[in-house]
Parts: sequence; structure tokens; C-alpha cells
Amino acid sequence: MVLADLTAGAVEDAERRALTRPLAAVERDALARPAARDAVAALAPADRVKIIAEVKRASPSRGALAEIPDPAHQAALYEQGGASAISVLTEERRFGGSLADLEAVTSRVSLPVLRKDFIATPYQVFEARAAGADLALLIVAGIPAKTLQELYALILELGMTPLVETHDADELETAIDLGAKLIGVNARNLKTLELDRDLFGRLAERIPADRIKIAESAVLEPADVARYRQAGADVVLIGEALVTGDPVATLNSFLEVG
Repeated sequence: MVLADLTAGAVEDAERRALTRPLAAVERDALARPAARDAVAALAPADRVKIIAEVKRASPSRGALAEIPDPAHQAALYEQGGASAISVLTEERRFGGSLADLEAVTSRVSLPVLRKDFIATPYQVFEARAAGADLALLIVAGIPAKTLQELYALILELGMTPLVETHDADELETAIDLGAKLIGVNARNLKTLELDRDLFGRLAERIPADRIKIAESAVLEPADVARYRQAGADVVLIGEALVTGDPVATLNSFLEVG
């Protein structure tokens, strides 16, 4: 399974980093950080859709997308274009990201920043906060239930906001029971890489009104954002369309229809 391989690789890479930067050091750096930005407030439902704009060089499904030599500049353009938050891919092997990208972005923008990676250990959570992340991604399908609960609690303890990602009705119930304020529905099945453009529309009505509904993947043009908005999305997470075109103009076109 793709997701299992991605998660195993991300954990292996974190264990390698821990050889030179032990948990105690990362934890110390995380606790020394200023308070995280309030992502729930930034992404709260409004009269138009909000966008999490992603710094993303590549993906397993699409291959190389963009070089992005200066991720901080890319994120600054997203902020200029009206994004409500920034997502930074930090997975190295298949997405070409790094913690250095995350640190560069968090030091440049004033928006909340998400560490998007295959997080499955406390070490990775502390790394996220130490690098300045305000949010951390938890993928329900990639983490055992007990670990999911523990990591969710740790993210909150560090003052960050968990974004809990789901891919089906059972995973959605898990996210709801967890108490997640930010619930993502990813149209891309990370186990098979298949795309289900109607998944968010089928699951959105199951998400309680007091949670923030985030649609992920399958966005290439304004009509895709409009479709998600009509299906009940408060927020849309967009990567490929923003890194392969003019980020400011593309964001403006997406926000106009939402």
C-alpha cells in the first residue's frame, strides 16, 4: 500500500534525524517557540470559501510538479493572493520536501502554517512545532487508533491545531469522535492513489456543523473550488494548481468562485 510505504519511510527518516538531533533537543526547541497561530480562527467558516495553499514540489500520483527553489517566496505569494493558511510538504522521498522548507515558510509569513507529512510518532510532532508549524496533519488511515489519540493530544498540548484527514465514512466517524475541529476529506485515496471527485460531497453532510470542513485534492480550476463550496466546504486545500501556474492570479480566480 502506498500510504503504508510513505508512513514507514517518513518514520525511518525521522529516526535518522534523531541520531543527530535527539528527542530531548527537539522537545526543548519546540517548547521554546512562541505560541502557535490560531488556525481555527483563521479557517473559521465565512461568507466565502477559504484556501490552504500548499508548497508542493512533487507527489506520488503526479511526479515532479515544480522546483520551488524559494519556498518562503512561494508562501509569501500565497499570502499576497489571499490564502488563509499555508501547507508545507515536508516528506522527502516522494514529495521533495524538508523541514528546512517549513522553517523558511514559518519565518516569512504571518498565516498559520501546516506541516503536511506522514506523522506517526511524537518525535515528528515535536519537530513540527520546533520548526514553527501551527498545524500538524494526522491521517486516520495511516495511524493505529491508540497512536492517533496520543498524537492528537500531543499536538493540542503543544498549542498547535490537528488537521485530521479522512478518506471514507468510518474514518470520518473516527475524526468526529476524536473531537477534531478541522476535518479533511481527501479525494485522493492514499492507499491506491485513485481519485474520487465526489467523495467530499457524499461525506460532507455527516460532518457536524461545529467542525470546519476541508476538501482536499482534485482541484485544477475554479469550477472544482465552486463544486466543493456548493457541497459544503468551508476550506479547500490546493497544491498542484498553485505551483504550476501564477499563484496570485490562480488564488484570485479560485476565491472569486467560492
